[in-house]
Amino acid sequence: MAMKKTPLALLLAFAFPIYAQASGSDDAEPVMQTVTVTGAAEADPGYNAAKSSSATKTDAPLRDIPQTVNVIPQALLRDQGARSLQDALKAVPGVGLSTGDGQRDQVTIRGFSAIADQFIDGMRDDALYFRDLSNIEQLEVVKGPAAVLYGRGSSGGLINRVTKKPGIDVNEVTLQAGSWAQKRGQFDIGRKANDSGVSFRVTGAVEDANGYRDQQFLEREALSPSAKFKLGAATTLLVQGEYLRDKRVTDFGNPAYQGSVVVTRPGAYYGAANARDFDYTESRVHALGFVLEHAFSDTLKLRNAFRYFDYKLDRNNTLVGSVNEAARTASLTRGNVARDEDGYFNQTELVQKLTLGGIRQELLYGVEVGKQNKEQLVRSQANVATISLFNPVSPVVPFTAGGAPTANSLSEFNVSSAYVQDQLTLSEHWKALAGVRYDRFEQETVDRRPNQRKLARTDGNWSPRAGLVYQPSDSQSYYASFSKSYQPSGETFALAANNAELAPEATVNKEVGAKLDLFDGRASVTAAVFRLQRDHIKATDPATSRIIPMGTQRTDGVELTFAGTLGDGWQVWSGYSWLDAEMIASIARDDGQAVQGKRPTLTPRHSANLWFSKDIANGFGAGAGLNHVGARFANPGNTVTLPGYTTVDAMAYYRAKSMEVQLNLMNLLDRDYIVAGHGSSKHLSMPGAPRSAQLTLRYRF
Repeated sequence: MAMKKTPLALLLAFAFPIYAQASGSDDAEPVMQTVTVTGAAEADPGYNAAKSSSATKTDAPLRDIPQTVNVIPQALLRDQGARSLQDALKAVPGVGLSTGDGQRDQVTIRGFSAIADQFIDGMRDDALYFRDLSNIEQLEVVKGPAAVLYGRGSSGGLINRVTKKPGIDVNEVTLQAGSWAQKRGQFDIGRKANDSGVSFRVTGAVEDANGYRDQQFLEREALSPSAKFKLGAATTLLVQGEYLRDKRVTDFGNPAYQGSVVVTRPGAYYGAANARDFDYTESRVHALGFVLEHAFSDTLKLRNAFRYFDYKLDRNNTLVGSVNEAARTASLTRGNVARDEDGYFNQTELVQKLTLGGIRQELLYGVEVGKQNKEQLVRSQANVATISLFNPVSPVVPFTAGGAPTANSLSEFNVSSAYVQDQLTLSEHWKALAGVRYDRFEQETVDRRPNQRKLARTDGNWSPRAGLVYQPSDSQSYYASFSKSYQPSGETFALAANNAELAPEATVNKEVGAKLDLFDGRASVTAAVFRLQRDHIKATDPATSRIIPMGTQRTDGVELTFAGTLGDGWQVWSGYSWLDAEMIASIARDDGQAVQGKRPTLTPRHSANLWFSKDIANGFGAGAGLNHVGARFANPGNTVTLPGYTTVDAMAYYRAKSMEVQLNLMNLLDRDYIVAGHGSSKHLSMPGAPRSAQLTLRYRF
């Protein structure tokens, strides 16, 4: 793989063993790890997480995983004042931000869309909505294909939200106020197990806010109760519930003009008058699940996890459909989207520890079954109004788009899977990870529009992964890995006549890297070089308008991170990514340009972030950091550029045993920038927020 000298030199500098702490060998017998992520520890681990449950489905040390895993701990979420996934994920190298149609969390990872690659405690959660962080202990981003454990999707990676769970005594209430009339209340109440072996935890939040965009508003309620029961000496049952309601303006952002996003005030809104009543998205999510665990012995443990979900969406929007550059006007399109989804997933996993031929092994055997029903009704009407491009005045538009529905369907997805994974300790210094999964994915779509036929497709796919780890000391780890995933037609949405006959797309990731512990394990450095390639991407033949499997996207990249405690109260979180991404084969055209040879959308070549915090004295502390994102392209034809930008944030706090006061300042220098694009349209890009403030009061009792 051809790499440019500068990123490679950075990798070698990070990976060179002189920076690692020397230590002795590790001959101890490994301890059997439970597959459940526990609640927050009593002691704050800071910014440097040592373990992850996402990459192996076991609570494995990060240094043993031959794959890049970025863990965003609770301490960083707290210090940066993150209230959304976008707030949190901007600190992860290789992640690009998308507007998500103004209705959902959506990012790209290593240049590939991760629209459906959302999980919660290892269970698929691919409904299209904005998540809340009140019940989240930490976020784990697994880079590269992860289909060996999670099934379809995950070209560039996946996001797993690890929830707060019973097991600690906590009484915490948080009040928050910020710019644009932002108000939020949040609570976290929990108790350790009592004499009967029952522990519980309840988290929740209520939020109300306006926004820097004209007519923007947010209404949100979240509630997540959980309880854990000790059913015997070796058996536990965890039961969790979740409710979320989120209502906000459906904001698609600003149009483009002559290759750039229209420059106007950040608040200019290209939508309907009275957007609170006409351009709103309201989503409701209910979920209920359990995890049953039983230890047959110290070497054999069984886990069964179940999650049922119900998701409803009512989306109404007005957006820019086209631009007349000569007249300097924009034509608006009206849309209504209703989604009603429900389903369940069940995972049964057996973890076994054994020694064969002198090789210590930890085996994971798993089966998963799931069913999803997805109903959608979509209406769209172009040219409902025309507005000025540089001085938009919100027009009155019809609430319901005219004409027949553009989509009216019911889809049923059924998955049945089996997988096995082996973590091997080959010798004192060598470890390996190998696994394979087989999925049978059945899809059926009934199109309710006139003269349409039922569509169905069944795919069977193998997803392998293999990696080798060399650990010359307790503080050094070097690895090489290979993994593969698949993306079937209708992976997230309904089957259509132009994709039902197409085989799944395939993604392959090849990666080498280093993970080094510094300062007696208080900090860590990671470095990775990878090639990620996705073949058979679906493209539209411009001559026939048929979708055909013609397209290959490739990303060569380098990612670096450094995080941990530097001593004397200093903590740091930092990362850098260099992504050389290209559509190396495609017949598609966009905005009059061939897509082949172009750069994938929303993928900066360079991005970096840095955050420092310092515990000064007597409970006082401060922090500051910057986030840099290089130039990106808004559309596949690369005719509209989203300029690069750098923002600066700052924080100050006072923390006592029972009380915390924290002030966060975002975009301290008040820079104008474009924070996100749509990914397929050049006209839907979101200006970033101007300078803002957020005051947080946290009380423990």
